Amino acid sequence: MPKTRGQGIIFGLIMSYAMAYGMEVYNVAIKEGVDLVAGGLSNMTNSVFLDALIEASYMGVFVFIVSNLYGNRFGAAFAAKHSDPQRDNPYFCQLLRQGATVAVMCPSMSLIASLLFNVCLAGAPLSQLPAIWVGTVLKNFPMAFFWNFFAAAPFSHWLFGRLFPEE
Repeated sequence: MPKTRGQGIIFGLIMSYAMAYGMEVYNVAIKEGVDLVAGGLSNMTNSVFLDALIEASYMGVFVFIVSNLYGNRFGAAFAAKHSDPQRDNPYFCQLLRQGATVAVMCPSMSLIASLLFNVCLAGAPLSQLPAIWVGTVLKNFPMAFFWNFFAAAPFSHWLFGRLFPEE
């Protein structure tokens, strides 16, 4: 885990882009209708990964900003309120913090994505934003939760450990 402010920034960037890329693969596949044909997401083509990479290049910046403004703090505060690192298993404390951070970040990023993709780029009326946002949260939360727990966080910890080995 990060020991300096610089390491914290690097870890935050790795995690932000790991989450953004995974979520963009999922959302681009849905946007392109891959989930609607027989076989579902198994029908993805390589173009989904390239399109997701393009979107993740700027969505990762939003993830990094929001997580540093309040997402990480709220997740840590929730975990501190509901677990005791002196008494509880440290892994449980880490998972609780991850889950709480996803619970804050997913609605926040869904609002940004709803504004950007649906209202600004697709021209949906601003009056429909609440409904669009709720639908986006419902679509993205399960993916964000499992992607964070089983892909983005383990990858981020692995890569950070390679960049900054413990001595």
